[in-house]
Amino acid sequence: MLLITKTFQRFLDSEQASSVLLMLATVLALLIANSVFASHYHAFWHLHGLGLSLEEWVNDGLMAVFFLLIGLELKRELYVGELSSVNNALLPTIAALGGMIAPALIFWQMNHGTAYQSGVGIPMATDIAFALGVLSILGNRVPAPLKVFLVAFAVIDDLGAAIMIAVFYTASISLPHLLAALTVLALLFALNRLRVLSMLPYLLGGAFMWWLTLKSGVHATLAGIALAFAIPFQQLAEDEDSLSQRLEHALHLPVAFFILPVFAFANTGVHLAADSVQSVFTHSNSLGIMAGLIVGKPVGIMLAVWLSVVFGLCKLHPPLRWAHILGAGMLGGIGFTMSIFITNLAFDGMDEAINLSKMAILTGSLLSGLLGWGWLKWSLSRSPR
Repeated sequence: MLLITKTFQRFLDSEQASSVLLMLATVLALLIANSVFASHYHAFWHLHGLGLSLEEWVNDGLMAVFFLLIGLELKRELYVGELSSVNNALLPTIAALGGMIAPALIFWQMNHGTAYQSGVGIPMATDIAFALGVLSILGNRVPAPLKVFLVAFAVIDDLGAAIMIAVFYTASISLPHLLAALTVLALLFALNRLRVLSMLPYLLGGAFMWWLTLKSGVHATLAGIALAFAIPFQQLAEDEDSLSQRLEHALHLPVAFFILPVFAFANTGVHLAADSVQSVFTHSNSLGIMAGLIVGKPVGIMLAVWLSVVFGLCKLHPPLRWAHILGAGMLGGIGFTMSIFITNLAFDGMDEAINLSKMAILTGSLLSGLLGWGWLKWSLSRSPR
């Protein structure tokens, strides 16, 4: 029987609670953006300070902290979690790859050769908070391996999105700034090797590396993931935490209850005009996003896992069943945070495309969540406790 560690349980609790705040922030942003206060809402996020607008501070600054947490979570999983052995890591890794490739292919098929083909990465992402929020509604009938599988492939999914951002969404590079950022990263890894276990030099170096990365043209949030792997991780007893784990614990609540809701509030205030709402269901860009999330995610995950089992690469260990894999794939279609983040990069300066994409993400994520909840509720009710 799979035992969930205290660290993993804390992570589950914070992500599930965060989904409620994310929903409230999204609804509030939509209400304000479609009210008489819409102009004030947009003007507020374009206020400038210290060289960046408030929106840029959220998307480039606060989200770097989110990516730092993602990196720390991935690092923990690689050391002591579900991804710490090849056998355990293979199934969610293959699922994540299938869940990224299939949506991208669907979007590409519908938009290649158009001005919107750069949005291919939008339907590839999974929002962990909302996906776990849906699972929490289903109560204690959800088997622990399903929660672990969902978190594992979603974290790998986020890593894939980060690689996409680095490779495909970097327009121009300032080589001196990039080399300086890499030098700082090398120094941080040297501190790790020298067993420097004070948090301060890593945080100060990480902040400097973030600024250099921002100036280099590579998206600054990637400095967060890079910093995560430079911070020391020690395999200690269950009731003891390494430097990496202490920082992960410290970031859970701020990210869940402040950074992600603020990001949602800043980025989901789209104007729901009649013609734009109609375009969501007719435009190739929005259709590609919705089809990728609603169809591509579950099909890609299910097909990848099925092929891996057929060819003997992986096994489904009870109580995990095929119905669970399909349900997890449906919940994987909840893109939201990462999908919106990639939208801002893919269509920089294309306000109409951004607005349309965000409406498609909200629609596709909502439908994916409802389908996943309905399917898992039905399948879990038919399975023995």
